Amino acid sequence: MTSNRGVAYKGPGEVEVVDLDYPTYELQDGPGVNPANVGRKLPHAAILKVVTTNICGSDQHMVRGRTTAPAGLILGHEITGEVVEVGPGVEFIQPGDLCSVPFNISCGRCVNCKTGRTEICLNVNPDRPGSAYGYVDMGGWVGGQAEYVLVPYADWNLLRFPDKDQALEKILDLTMLSDIFPTGFHGAVSAGVKPGSSVYIAGAGPVGLAAAVGAQLLGASVVIVADMQQERLDAARAFGCETVNVGEGDPREGIAKILGREEVDCGVDAVGFEAKGHGHGAKEAPATVLNSLMDITKAGGALGIPGLYVTGDPGGVDAAAQEGSLSLRLGLGWAKALSFTTGQCPVMRYHRQLMEAILHDRVQIAKAVNATPISLDDAPRGYAEFDSGVAKKFVIDPHNTTGLVAA
Repeated sequence: MTSNRGVAYKGPGEVEVVDLDYPTYELQDGPGVNPANVGRKLPHAAILKVVTTNICGSDQHMVRGRTTAPAGLILGHEITGEVVEVGPGVEFIQPGDLCSVPFNISCGRCVNCKTGRTEICLNVNPDRPGSAYGYVDMGGWVGGQAEYVLVPYADWNLLRFPDKDQALEKILDLTMLSDIFPTGFHGAVSAGVKPGSSVYIAGAGPVGLAAAVGAQLLGASVVIVADMQQERLDAARAFGCETVNVGEGDPREGIAKILGREEVDCGVDAVGFEAKGHGHGAKEAPATVLNSLMDITKAGGALGIPGLYVTGDPGGVDAAAQEGSLSLRLGLGWAKALSFTTGQCPVMRYHRQLMEAILHDRVQIAKAVNATPISLDDAPRGYAEFDSGVAKKFVIDPHNTTGLVAA
């Protein structure tokens, strides 16, 4: 039987590359697997040889010990791979197909999937609606930061690239289709970005930069990206964004210098629950971003919130934060008639269109987020560097399929 290795969460601040079982068409017991999912038969699944799998900021929350993720969990929900084997219930996907894997695991059969809400599928996670690979409280599906991974409901979930050779040439762009590009784009769409809009994006990590690219694709006139890390702000400026360093103070002043007014049409939270306050030496204050977005978004505007919020955070700054309760200025949001969109991005709503934009050279998302290929064995270093705030999106290439991994 073919061997397999993957990146395991060992405890706060520690990941390790470990040996693991080659995938089978049955969900096995393991860290984070809901007992109701153990032994689940998967004749509709495909086994993929992982071509690229990215380190995500959501992974980083777990690795910092800021969730209830169990030790031993195999990480990774951003997956692109080549199909090497299919189960007897797979009809259309074939071995040799190169595919993007939406991070949402969905069945394609429930009422939510049938209405396009694949992020809250009812049939794949006994804990609650919605599921993902290698993530806490998401049903226990094995993550894809590995050499091989199993994808259930393959005919439904997999996005097959039309030309394999062309796809391999653009693989660093296409690998972003599994999560951050659709997620950032969803943030911009749900914030109401239209041609001529002014947009404020809190957070210049990969999702924030993807939201900025998405806002530009939607026709925004001005895209303002805020962060505390100057290197990340420089990355945003490199593809035409305005920037505000909120480590220097309240964002209103920076917005006013750019627009001549202190409000924007649309706001996007690409930070999530580990947000810090504004100004020099700011400490963690998890409601800061949402409250500031309500303050600086015009009346009648909308907030897209792709940033992650959780129901359990052992490292929260207080008892309320530890259960995901934040001190929001909801009265302000109500008075301004603001709209809010939260939750996982329904990747399948966007990924085919964004694939076409990549294949036809409308966007260069890999360049925008500084995609940086590394080997599977180098994953612990990638996690450590990403945690330090570097302006990079680490792309793990377990088999050096890209030929871009440094020796």
